Amino acid sequence: MDDRVAATLREDPTMATLVDRHSPLDVAPAADEFARLCTSIVNQQLSTASAAAIRERFLDVLGGEPTPDRVLAADESALREAGLSETKVEYLRDAAAAFRDDERDFTREGLANLSDDEVVERLTEIRGVGAWTARMYLIFALGREDVLPLGDLAVRKGIEQVYADGGELSRAEMREIGDVWRPYRSYGTRYIWAEYES
Repeated sequence: MDDRVAATLREDPTMATLVDRHSPLDVAPAADEFARLCTSIVNQQLSTASAAAIRERFLDVLGGEPTPDRVLAADESALREAGLSETKVEYLRDAAAAFRDDERDFTREGLANLSDDEVVERLTEIRGVGAWTARMYLIFALGREDVLPLGDLAVRKGIEQVYADGGELSRAEMREIGDVWRPYRSYGTRYIWAEYES
C-alpha cells in the first residue's frame, strides 16, 4: 500500500484506526486469474475455515494449482469427495471451459479496457459466476483498487461492526461510508475484512 492510498484512507478517522491496527494490506493482481476464480467459486456461501479445507482437498484432487485442463479432466466423484457440491463442480467446469474459449479473454490484459461494471457483466455470463464472485475477481484476480462489494455479508457486517457498533446500516449508508475511501475502496474493504475476522 503506497502513501497515496494510506493518505486517502486516513481521511476517515475510523479507517485510520484500522490502518494502524492491521499491517499494510495490498490489492494486487493475482499471478493466475483462473486459479483465483476457482478459489472464489469454492468459497461461495462457505465460512472461511470450511472454504480453506475444501480448497486444499480440491488442489489435492487436481494435483496442483487449478488450470482449465486439470479441472475439466478431474474425476467428478473425487471432486465431490473433496467437499464440492455437484453444482460447484459444474460451475468450476463451466469456468474452465470459458477460460479455454479462444474467443474470450478473462485475463487482466484482456479486460484492461473494460470498466468494473463491464467486467462484472462479462464474467456473469459464466454459469455460477454471480455478482459477488465477479467482484471478488475484480479485487483479487485483477487488482482493481476501487471496488466496494456490498454483496459480501462479511463486508456488510464488518462495516456495521466498525461504524455502527453492530447496529444496522442500509446499503446506501454503507456506500456513503465507502465514498470517503475513493478511489481506493478495495483497500478499505480489505481493512474491514481484516477487522471483522480478527
